[in-house]
Amino acid sequence: MLPTWPGSGCAGIATTKRIISGYLAANVQAQRRASSDASGDSRFPADPQKTFDKQAVFWAPEVLPTVLSVRAANCLAPKTYQLDFDNLPGSELRRAADGWHAIVPLGGTKHRLWLRELPASGYAVVVDLPLDADFELRLGAARRFWLALERRALGMPPLALPALKQHRLILALRAVDGWQEGNSYRQIAQGLFGSRRIAERAWKTDDLRSRTIRLVKLGRRLIRLRWRAFLTKRRGRDDK
Repeated sequence: MLPTWPGSGCAGIATTKRIISGYLAANVQAQRRASSDASGDSRFPADPQKTFDKQAVFWAPEVLPTVLSVRAANCLAPKTYQLDFDNLPGSELRRAADGWHAIVPLGGTKHRLWLRELPASGYAVVVDLPLDADFELRLGAARRFWLALERRALGMPPLALPALKQHRLILALRAVDGWQEGNSYRQIAQGLFGSRRIAERAWKTDDLRSRTIRLVKLGRRLIRLRWRAFLTKRRGRDDK
């Protein structure tokens, strides 16, 4: 049974799944009209019978920098680096107006690739790394893809956040969930930290009150900026 308090993580996840699942069902016909648009994701038809977390989502490399732009080289590749896109176990491969989009499982994780044309079997591939603000993220994704081909340890994903920051973002999203449902800061703090930690006599001067207000503000900023802007352009900024 899910908690009924609106700011709880479980309630937030369940609500998000229902909203996105409904969105997919309502827009499945619209998604068939084009292969890609300004939002950056490729408009492949969605299955309204599946939840959003059970379907492959394809993104354009100029929008999500960890999507690697790959093209064929004019030479054969050593066996270790050969990629037969028609026979990659567990991979997702879709064709769109702008080329081919692939999700390739290697080394225990999934790598996202975009190719204007599929290379012939046995040929080497080249990864394009534009020198722009997202170069470091693309370089990290390319290095992990290369390490996967080498069957070596991949290390941390390029968009991975430190554990403490992840925890803070989770609290912020739970806090703004409770705030949007009309809960007071005190009620939100009780949901996040437990009633025992909320001082009855000194709530207005309690440090948890200030922390809760900051978390709500951070959650609202995350909603405004959207996840892409926060994870890429604003990673180094103070989020207090």
